[in-house]
Amino acid sequence: MAMRAVDLLSGRLKLRHLVLVVEIADRGSVLRAAEHLRLAQPAVTRSLREVEHILGVELFTRGPRGVTPTLFGDAFIEHARAVLAELRRAGDRIAGLADGEVGTVAVGTLLAGSNVLLPRAIAALKRARPGVTVIVREATFDAQVPRLLDGEIDLILGRLNPIDDLPGLRQINLYGEPVRLVARVDHPARAREGLCLADLLDYPWVLPLEQTALRQELEQIFRSEGLPLPANRVECTSVLTVRTLVRDADMIATLPDLVARTDDHIAPLPVPLEPVRRQVGVTLHAGRELTPSARLMLDRLREEAAKLVIE
Repeated sequence: MAMRAVDLLSGRLKLRHLVLVVEIADRGSVLRAAEHLRLAQPAVTRSLREVEHILGVELFTRGPRGVTPTLFGDAFIEHARAVLAELRRAGDRIAGLADGEVGTVAVGTLLAGSNVLLPRAIAALKRARPGVTVIVREATFDAQVPRLLDGEIDLILGRLNPIDDLPGLRQINLYGEPVRLVARVDHPARAREGLCLADLLDYPWVLPLEQTALRQELEQIFRSEGLPLPANRVECTSVLTVRTLVRDADMIATLPDLVARTDDHIAPLPVPLEPVRRQVGVTLHAGRELTPSARLMLDRLREEAAKLVIE
């Protein structure tokens, strides 16, 4: 039978146990975790057994290709990540309070805002605080929210997705930005007269992933015109990948206006997407105070966003 939760405060469970379990989960292997932690595999195995003995349950199922978390393992790993994230935040806050020149801020980024606003804000922050480390993690909004709630990231920058069913979050609007249909400057579709959305179905597309708000809006536009989604498509949210595919092939994509304007080889197509306008901003944990480094990043994001509006 599993030990009661209060027993975890007896002093038997160590911080190194949490680090070790999370590392094994991330690496999917005791051996790879040992290598990354620079420990002997027997020592890691022994420590894992200590944790499992303390908890009274098995955390991982061993297999020929590594380990897989059990139901108990998934639950414990989730809490271990949260504890480690809070400790990192505590260390960052203490360091920030003691010396405003150092610290760490982790930013989860979406497509909008990642190409222009974020680099400018990071550059401004590093000019003022060169000792602050900035960590950028790119993913969809759905993937970023758990990281934000667990404390792995300090804020999410990008399109403001609906958060009505997520009471633990709050948002700050920074600027509005239209979305454009884009292609390379010498794309054959540009030679067509009276170009419309239906004409573009003859070409390959790069679409956002299904779980993104932009994808849902695009699907509504296609439905309103009685058109199917492009059958020949790639689904991707990486700015670098989308821009490269559009620039080097006959692919068509949707990009925020600022992204489209920063590449001389890509230009908007004369097919408007009037209903699609992005409100770009920051999503934050509603009940958690920002660290000094995260506050500095938010201040720089606000300042650089204001300049974008002026431009």
